Amino acid sequence: MLSVFFIQSSVSVWAAETSSSAKTQTLPAININADDIADEPSEITPGSTTLKADQLKSVVNNSPDTGALLEHQMGISLYKSGRIASLPVLNGMADDRVATVIDGMRITGDCPNHMNPALSYLNPHDVSVINIMAGIAPVSLGGDSTAGTINIERKSPVFAKKKNKIISTGQVSGFFHSNGKGLGASGDVTVANDHVSIRYNGGWSQSRNYHAGAGGGKVKSTQYKMFNHDVTLAYKKDNHLLSLNIGQTDTPYEGFPNAYMDMTKNQSVFINGKYKGDFDWGTLEARGYWQRVTHAMNMLGDKGGHSPTTGMPMNNIGRLAGYDIKGTIYLNNKNTLRVGNEFAYYTLNDWWPALQGSMMMGPNTYHNINRGHRNRLGTYAELETQWDHDIITLLGVRNDVVMMNTGQVSGYKGLAGMNATEVAAMDRFNSANRGKTDVNFDVTALLRWKADPNFTWETGYARKTRSPNLYERYSWGTTPMAMRMVGWFGDGNAYRGDINLKPEIANTISTSFNFHDTKQEVWELKIQPYYTYIHHYINVNYLGSASGRAGTTISNLQFANHNAQLYGVNSAGSYNVWNSKKFGKGVLQSNLNWVRGTDLTNHTNLYHMMPVNGTLSLNQYIGNWSGRIEGEFVNAKGLTDPLRREPKTPGYILLNMGASYTWNMFRLDGSIENVMNKKYYLPMGGLSIGDLIADNRVRALPGIGRSFNVALTASF
Repeated sequence: MLSVFFIQSSVSVWAAETSSSAKTQTLPAININADDIADEPSEITPGSTTLKADQLKSVVNNSPDTGALLEHQMGISLYKSGRIASLPVLNGMADDRVATVIDGMRITGDCPNHMNPALSYLNPHDVSVINIMAGIAPVSLGGDSTAGTINIERKSPVFAKKKNKIISTGQVSGFFHSNGKGLGASGDVTVANDHVSIRYNGGWSQSRNYHAGAGGGKVKSTQYKMFNHDVTLAYKKDNHLLSLNIGQTDTPYEGFPNAYMDMTKNQSVFINGKYKGDFDWGTLEARGYWQRVTHAMNMLGDKGGHSPTTGMPMNNIGRLAGYDIKGTIYLNNKNTLRVGNEFAYYTLNDWWPALQGSMMMGPNTYHNINRGHRNRLGTYAELETQWDHDIITLLGVRNDVVMMNTGQVSGYKGLAGMNATEVAAMDRFNSANRGKTDVNFDVTALLRWKADPNFTWETGYARKTRSPNLYERYSWGTTPMAMRMVGWFGDGNAYRGDINLKPEIANTISTSFNFHDTKQEVWELKIQPYYTYIHHYINVNYLGSASGRAGTTISNLQFANHNAQLYGVNSAGSYNVWNSKKFGKGVLQSNLNWVRGTDLTNHTNLYHMMPVNGTLSLNQYIGNWSGRIEGEFVNAKGLTDPLRREPKTPGYILLNMGASYTWNMFRLDGSIENVMNKKYYLPMGGLSIGDLIADNRVRALPGIGRSFNVALTASF
């Protein structure tokens, strides 16, 4: 079965068996089963249905990028820069506008190019639940964001169901991609009795540069290597669960084809503890976490390489610590109250060491962000009411206090410097009042009405607020080189911050119409229009331009508050074409998304708006075999942001095919992506800077050409 209804493209990827309860209802969502054998049932959301677990497994087994799990969902697209660092886009808004939470940790990118986003720290093999709420997210599932929330849970601990019995279970898988010679392996093993569970999960993947479609050649700076490990220790007694997750992610290198720099090291260590208890009055959840990230950028071989006397070293260290306490109180048979409090303490040092013998990058260290911190205290309350069998409402309010500050800075030449403009900028920054406190308020109101057995209607309003990140407020450099090192947009331009930026305030209204058969098993059609107005939207002002390689022009830009609007329509449908003993089950699935974003201050198009796009696939399930044939359609991109000199891209159609077969403990997945080896350009890939530096070739970032992929999984 596919989803019956949704609120603002809310998507959940489930790994545990689910069971419904009137007391545990949360928001409407789309649910996708993953492969988790936890014996503890997850909350089920009203109207959720399940996508076949094997369809998710094939994605997990064939891609090291967790962002790939989100592709082809309603209202979702991806910035594809680093190949294991996709940035999800929800209804036209991305990056820090999306609250990305992994096991209760709101992870921030510790990089002026945002090369290490939250999803890059998670092995897809370890994913249990992904809740995606675009635009209208409940206040209990995210503040300090305007686009929505992506809430991810790792696989739940597994316990023996009988006393004094010890169980062991696990899974090992490996994959190979022909394009780029990509290799990877991942696995987990659990040993547990009825009270204690110990689980190890690990993964490794690497790839060379990939090739574009026919005639496109090799795409420079698309190589990567990554390792990750984590251990979970859990204790369960009666209705109480206590768990501790400790892990490490190590990325020795990752090329970024649309950036001047590459990632030459990224190491993350984290500790995450959780308690959950069920009581007569409701449930109590508490988390505490800590993370340390050590990050370095320089230039890999495609961009000229680096040594003690060449390249441009850029280092930073980020630390995150916090807690999250949430109580769910069952007031009566109709009303459920959720209250919570959370605090996140985040610090960042971003410094660029001097390069030996360089007159420009030396003799001192350049301090980009010096002892910066961004702390957030959030408190919320929301009431869910099930008025009768057909009507559910949700009303929530939230307050977030965001406190930011940073220390004084200095350039390569020290406090005196040689460049008068840079010295003046440094003096202004150091003498300014850099401490900022934002008091933000959010409101969410939702209504779901099951009008009749074939139609469900939902509507909602949300006021969401986001404070600027540290780079938007505190990037102070004015030289072309310093400004080009800041920016996560893949456009090759140069950026400067503004201490006086105000928080973004987004007002979103959305409604959805869901038509389906009475039993919700044969067909469905979902149509969802939405509109968002953003006051103080953080866009850019134009400061001037400079000449770049091969005759390109680089815009010098400063972050600035404007007003903006986004509106669009998402739609999806499914139909069971056949269902017989002889031919199994055939399901036709499709989706179509359209978004338009406008800067109302500059009267220009917003940057990185995905053109009209959709997919159409036919899936067959028969016994132990499943197969798919899929068409991906993307319209030409003609509406671009002139301030960022965003490239236009032609439309394209891609054909993908795949099949899976399960035999006893083994599962074999095979696929051919881009079967026709189509040459195409990513509408949100930006400029192919790796090719520009290596070959003086000016083009938008090409997509990957034909690739033969195979994966083998063994479960025990």
